[in-house]
Amino acid sequence: MSVLQAIVLGLVQGLTEFIPISSTAHLRIIPALLGWEDPGAAASAVIQLGTLLAVLIYFWRDILRIARAFFRGIGRGKPFEEHSARLGWFIIAGSVPIGIIGLVFKDFIEGGARSLWIIAGSLIGLAILLWIAERFAARSELRVIGDVTLRDAIVIGLGQCLALVPGSSRAGTTIMMGLFRRLTHEAAARFSFLLSIPAIGASGVFELFAEWDHLATLGWVPILVASIISFLSGWASIHFLLRYLRTHTTGVFIVYRIILGVVIIGLLAGGVLAPM
Repeated sequence: MSVLQAIVLGLVQGLTEFIPISSTAHLRIIPALLGWEDPGAAASAVIQLGTLLAVLIYFWRDILRIARAFFRGIGRGKPFEEHSARLGWFIIAGSVPIGIIGLVFKDFIEGGARSLWIIAGSLIGLAILLWIAERFAARSELRVIGDVTLRDAIVIGLGQCLALVPGSSRAGTTIMMGLFRRLTHEAAARFSFLLSIPAIGASGVFELFAEWDHLATLGWVPILVASIISFLSGWASIHFLLRYLRTHTTGVFIVYRIILGVVIIGLLAGGVLAPM
């Protein structure tokens, strides 16, 4: 991996990780269009650690408040007394499904699932589901982040498992399920960001050690550069999406996903791109 490739991949990762258009899809599509080799799922996961840092810094006040309430509740023998403490437990509960399913289907996720045919189908399929969620939310009385329940967390956590299929988008699946649970767009996005912390952190650290030799062949300097760029662009992406969803729906992202999916199918059918 050259430094130029690292900059491009880091920028793509950061800008698309928290917007419901799938960072994995773009990390497959853009290298393919530029004639670069697929950096692989392991490299993508490690570069994501830069976006994890962006979440930790952007939401440090929320994280600190949740952590304090979480451990204070345990110390007092009343772990669910405060809402912030309950939110900590909800994040843990919502993270369990993707951890289990991710380990069970690891080989397929890192192999055959990275086919551009699957990615194109996922882009379009999730766009349709997100459109249905938008229609459902438009007819519902919506709730804010302070109203999140354990059931919400589990349902959104199960939805996050769909993001294991490249092209689905972790942000897209969690925001979609949040809308189905009658959360506002901003509340769904905010909980999605908090829920991303265990998922991104665990996958990034796991791949870092499991694929150490493979990552070394790519070069540690380019990976570090990509991670730094993903942190900077990821922070900007979080800031943009939270502000955008206060007054807008995910409609523009739905249209973009469908267009991109159709374009990929056309390029694959025309032989311009190879599936793998």
